[in-house]
Amino acid sequence: MRKGVPALFTFLIFLCSVPVMQAQSPCSDNGDGTFTNPVIPADFPDPDVILVGDTYYMVSTTMFVFPGVTVLKSHDLVNWEYCSNAVPRFDYGPCYNLDGCNRYRHGQWATSFRYHDGTFYLLFITLDEGGFLCSATKAEGPWEIRKLPQGFYDPGLFFDDDGQIYVAHGYGDISITPLDEHFSPAGPDSLVYTGTIRHGLEGTHVYKIDGYYYLYCTYGGRDGIQVALRSRNIYGPYEERIVLRDTVPGVTFGVHQGALIQTQTGAWWTMLFVDSGPLGRFPSLQPVSWVDGWPVAGIDGKGVITSKKPDVGNVFPVTQFPTSDDFNQAALGMQWGWNHNPHPDKWSLTHRPGYLRLHTVKVVQDLREAPNTLTQRPFAHYDKAIPTIGTTKMEAAGMNDGDIAGMTVFQDPYAYIAVKQENGIRQLIMVNNGEVIASVPLRSTTVYLKAILSNATESACFQYSYDNKVFHPIGNDLKMKFSLTVFTGNKFGLFNYATGEPGGYADFDWFTMD
Repeated sequence: MRKGVPALFTFLIFLCSVPVMQAQSPCSDNGDGTFTNPVIPADFPDPDVILVGDTYYMVSTTMFVFPGVTVLKSHDLVNWEYCSNAVPRFDYGPCYNLDGCNRYRHGQWATSFRYHDGTFYLLFITLDEGGFLCSATKAEGPWEIRKLPQGFYDPGLFFDDDGQIYVAHGYGDISITPLDEHFSPAGPDSLVYTGTIRHGLEGTHVYKIDGYYYLYCTYGGRDGIQVALRSRNIYGPYEERIVLRDTVPGVTFGVHQGALIQTQTGAWWTMLFVDSGPLGRFPSLQPVSWVDGWPVAGIDGKGVITSKKPDVGNVFPVTQFPTSDDFNQAALGMQWGWNHNPHPDKWSLTHRPGYLRLHTVKVVQDLREAPNTLTQRPFAHYDKAIPTIGTTKMEAAGMNDGDIAGMTVFQDPYAYIAVKQENGIRQLIMVNNGEVIASVPLRSTTVYLKAILSNATESACFQYSYDNKVFHPIGNDLKMKFSLTVFTGNKFGLFNYATGEPGGYADFDWFTMD
């Protein structure tokens, strides 16, 4: 296929009627000693980053997606790769199994990442179940998870020089709580600061630098503000200064919430995130200078878009995240996550080797309730005219009456292209937020399904093919949103659910993301 994309791709209305062409891979590293923000053009929000040895580790929020609590690793803060998913599943209530309820916009929230005395720690809260601590001797896992007697909102775990453990936490009002060796409260919550710039101070991480305690916080929202609080005493009193407040429309607008990092060579950086539209919240790497003992991010009060890479004392190769999958391995790649807990006996990579087989689990009303929907983050392109394209090859011979199987772009609203079987007859349908928009007879049990989406135009459309060469548009455009009712970016998803009797299955030969 020819490289490059015609200008008309800027207008997504044409996407479903124009042949899709090969595009460049999304990559922050420019290969010339510079990088371009966002450092990862995909939904990895609420980052916390630590340096252990010569490796940087980052955790992000996955909420209701499992395996979740995704940990990444890098040697240069620019080129990242998957390291582990710390929580394979979350067995702390029926809602995580979509058993009559759900945990959309809930589940694991902003996580604190620390390494102390040979152990990695991940501390997080769920709004419904409370506080949890994951620990491991290697960031690759295995991770042990345990429920704590008390949860802390947006926790900042901190190990002081004298061995005392603290956690900073709160929304609007920031408190410090001492912890014992079991990470239970060893004293009361002490209010140390109330936000003054506006409502909603949160996302606190704690650092001790040159004798000062710094609470690294954010005033959240799309126009987020990153701030630092400083005191000689962990319990205050604290002063506040703005670290970065970028109000320029674009890829650094409102960059906020994350980690303060010192490299091996002594340079300082911060990993924050940007609300980037329907595909979610993207990490942004910003240089930090120190002025009178205060961290200042970006350049001249603005976030940088293109910058020299951090000096880490060495040069490392460009890496890219895996996205496509031929389902020929013994396990799913770490790029995949199930919508809520998976039902392990209802999916398989071995029932038909080389295929992902999705059995129906139970009778449900719609896709939002469907267990075993396998999802993956789309990656945006730095050239906004280039769409992101997901394609899968599906075989429908094992479906039962009432089954609906296909591919979705999922958030609120959502849409999908799917095969639906009724009275032994299969139709290809396009559904937009629960409404059947189009339906055509299925001419073969093997069909190729495609979703084309654009973070720039905030729209997605769908196509189908019988030969993986000529694709036909179906239905209308999904007007994508980043809705707080879900609170994660739009995702590609493969699914099969029953509206009649469970027992059918659909096979997916491969999935590609271009």
